[in-house]
Amino acid sequence: QVQLVESGGGLVQAGGSLRLSCTASGRTFRDWTMGWFRQAPGKEREFVAGIVGLGGRTFYSDSVKGRFTISRDNAKNTVFLQMNSLKPGDTAIYCCAAVATWAVRTSISDYTYWGQGTQVTVSS
Repeated sequence: QVQLVESGGGLVQAGGSLRLSCTASGRTFRDWTMGWFRQAPGKEREFVAGIVGLGGRTFYSDSVKGRFTISRDNAKNTVFLQMNSLKPGDTAIYCCAAVATWAVRTSISDYTYWGQGTQVTVSS
């Protein structure tokens, strides 16, 4: 069983930055594609960013491209989401997810394991 635990959420003003972390249990972290998703009140969960384990290829949704950066530290079983130039529209619960593959994955149904999420609130 894989457990994912997120941290780093909080309240920030528009234009500010936050860095989210997600630490995973398990010994094969480098073989997993990791993703960040978010869900705003009254909206469906949506893909934000992902990173492949082997090679570290990254991929982003158009709404965050150029503002958010995903990275990973395989030695610490941790994936990060650096969020800059935050907007009120980025307010949501952010969850990390994992799937045992070396391929790009952007769909909710592609991912096997999920964290509980961390709240990000951006005030105007």
